[in-house]
Amino acid sequence: MAEVTVKQLADTVGAPVERLLKQMQQAGLSHKAEDEAVSEQEKQTLLAYLKGSHGETAKPAEKITLKRKSTGTLKSGQGRAGRNVTVEVRRKRTYVKRSEVEAEGAAEAPEPVVSQSELEAQRIQEEEKARQEAEEKARAAELERKAEAERKVEEERQKEEELKRQQEQERAAAEKKPKEPAPAPVSAADLQAKEQSEQRGGKRSRGRERSAGAPEKGRRRELSLKSERRNRRRPTQRDAALQVDQQGGEFKPEEFISREVEVGEVITVGQLASGMAVKAGEVIKVLMGLGVMATINQAIDQDTATLVVEEMGHRIKFVSEDVLEEQLEASLVIEGETTPRAPVVTVMGHVDHGKTSLLDHIRKARVTSGEAGGITQHIGAYSVATKTGQITFIDTPGHAAFTSMRARGAKVTDIVVLVVAADDGVMPQTEEAIQHAKAAEVPVIVAINKMDLEGADPDRVTNELAAKDLVPEAWGGDVQFKQVSAMTGDGMDELLEAISLQAELLELTAINEAPAQGVVVESRLDRGRGPVATVLVQNGRLKQGDIVIAGEFYGRARAMLDDTGSNTKEAGPSQPVELLGLNGTPGAGDDFAVASDERSARELADFRRVKMQERLQATQQAAKLDNMFANMVEGEKRILKLVVKTDVRGSLEAIIQAMSELGNDEVSVQVLGSGVGGISESDATMASTYGATVFGFNVRADKTAKTLLEREGVELRYYSVIYELIDDVKDALSGMLSPEIREEILGTAEVRDVFRSPRYGQIAGCMVIEGVVYRNKPIRVLRDNVVIYEGELESLRRFKDDVADVRNGTECGIGVRNYNDVRAGDRIEVFDTKEIARSL
Repeated sequence: MAEVTVKQLADTVGAPVERLLKQMQQAGLSHKAEDEAVSEQEKQTLLAYLKGSHGETAKPAEKITLKRKSTGTLKSGQGRAGRNVTVEVRRKRTYVKRSEVEAEGAAEAPEPVVSQSELEAQRIQEEEKARQEAEEKARAAELERKAEAERKVEEERQKEEELKRQQEQERAAAEKKPKEPAPAPVSAADLQAKEQSEQRGGKRSRGRERSAGAPEKGRRRELSLKSERRNRRRPTQRDAALQVDQQGGEFKPEEFISREVEVGEVITVGQLASGMAVKAGEVIKVLMGLGVMATINQAIDQDTATLVVEEMGHRIKFVSEDVLEEQLEASLVIEGETTPRAPVVTVMGHVDHGKTSLLDHIRKARVTSGEAGGITQHIGAYSVATKTGQITFIDTPGHAAFTSMRARGAKVTDIVVLVVAADDGVMPQTEEAIQHAKAAEVPVIVAINKMDLEGADPDRVTNELAAKDLVPEAWGGDVQFKQVSAMTGDGMDELLEAISLQAELLELTAINEAPAQGVVVESRLDRGRGPVATVLVQNGRLKQGDIVIAGEFYGRARAMLDDTGSNTKEAGPSQPVELLGLNGTPGAGDDFAVASDERSARELADFRRVKMQERLQATQQAAKLDNMFANMVEGEKRILKLVVKTDVRGSLEAIIQAMSELGNDEVSVQVLGSGVGGISESDATMASTYGATVFGFNVRADKTAKTLLEREGVELRYYSVIYELIDDVKDALSGMLSPEIREEILGTAEVRDVFRSPRYGQIAGCMVIEGVVYRNKPIRVLRDNVVIYEGELESLRRFKDDVADVRNGTECGIGVRNYNDVRAGDRIEVFDTKEIARSL
């Protein structure tokens, strides 16, 4: 307890400070001021003094009674004729404190007159003493219970040892006298008489402690057990788990066995219970205690399973379910001599800043003209021979929708060339490219392009990039800045030299002679050649005829094409090739590797496909539940359903990512089906069944699908530029939004007096004080600026004529339909509502 001051102690016990200080000085303490601290020991000294000066009150005798009830089962009779009898044993024991019992006869001393502070101090002391005594009694009861249990276990063990010793003596005696005739069979009556004699002779004292019915039941149980031993019946699991104490009729619990439970990433409740050799209900009970509601067939994660296993006293062993993946990783550990390799350079930047044109000049080719709208739609990988050596370039799209593709390009690259237009400066995708490069910890070389234009301002670009932590070497930083022109070719040699210099500093190496492994840059479904994957070899050598596994697909490398379209037999590190022979289009960014045989590749691909389907189903189920609860709370949500087919996997990922970011709480986009390749009949059937719109990006529908879509009235749209597709989806979602209701107050009339009309009922004589009051518009009646009625006008008259409207500053008579409580001083407000189209 923390120290308190004299004043705080006086407030606690309810005594004046002067009196408490006087008592403390009489107790031998040196406290003289009310702000001095009082320790726990000084409190005890003061309490002892007060007790000695006023005497101790006698406490009444205290006692504690402990009760215990246990239930057991005894078997009476033998064989099938026997029956089980439930026995309940009750024990009661009372403890009385010796000192208090001895003090009961003593005459009580007259209660001294004490102050409030002394009574409070005595009460605190007595409560502390009572608590300590209760704890001592509880500990004594617990020790006695444990001693009783140990005594019973020891007696049972001695009985078993005595029985084993008798059996061994009988067996030894039988072996010594083999020729003696066998003893006559002992009847059940003789055996019962013998047991009764043994009990009267050897267990008389213990029998007196039992109740009248207990010896009979204990004897029957012993007879039953001996009969079972004589018949050599094998003990069952129930016999081992439920052993009955012959004296007390109590169950002896089976010894707890701590088991080692194997747990993977997920495990069902039933599997977890089986691993611990317990009932599933016990596991469910523990889960409920942890706040998790689960059924026997429901899967729980590894962390939850760990808590359950440790709670139930067992040991946890984590096992990996990805055994096939681990075997592949073990086989991919390659050793050998490393050799220098070409750098992999990713060209990044904002849309239309000249990235592909810059590569055009390096490759001496025309690629941009082949792209829709002159904008790169998917990643292109090229290996270019320059004066400074071989360099592999990866061209990434600059449009905002291709964020995931730029991030993927940054992960597989060694150097990032950031292209910034000298006349445009830093733009949103420029900043995003900088972030990707920093996240991948890749060095950056800045190429300030379009220096041939009149509005070029490289100094402004340099300042803007320096603000983004890209400080040029000329300013004391570590980033190389090069001014180039993709149209005239100025500065290209300096840019290539900067790339080569940066590659030498990185000391890029790879193992050449080994099974190939790398990453899938892009994949598409070609009508004539089937699945085609653009892969970048990072280690080893990929040869024609190798068994390749890439993501969820596998196959034999039937043919390989380099970036010029020529056939090649093998590809080394940092070399991109188009791979033919896979049984599907792997996802862009998936790792690929050469497998040892086709069987292991097929098994691993099937395993990955099953795992992906499980994850997809779990995600869909969670989405269904989320949508269900959202609809329950917010009502019906309008959903634009789409079926999207594209020419390459990267464009498909970009479109799906962009669709997921569109919408709000009222409208959203749901992509029912997607894939790489042309629009087939199955796509058309899905769209017609669920009322979806079909989008084709650089693909077309075949004749059967087109006929089906026209017959069912399903809308089909083709696109070649991604932002046109996104704009159309935004317009469609905006049209699905419910219009915004806006209210406009047209006029206000103040009631001056109220009249009665036999034809119209109550008529309010009003003065229009603002705006115009119209006959056919909705109105509100306001009293003290509070709306008390909302409805319509019954009549609007000026003098004796019905009029359609009354303007500001004019008197009129107003009759309110179905309302007869208009009073002088009220205001009648005329308003109108307008629907305004909303947009995302």
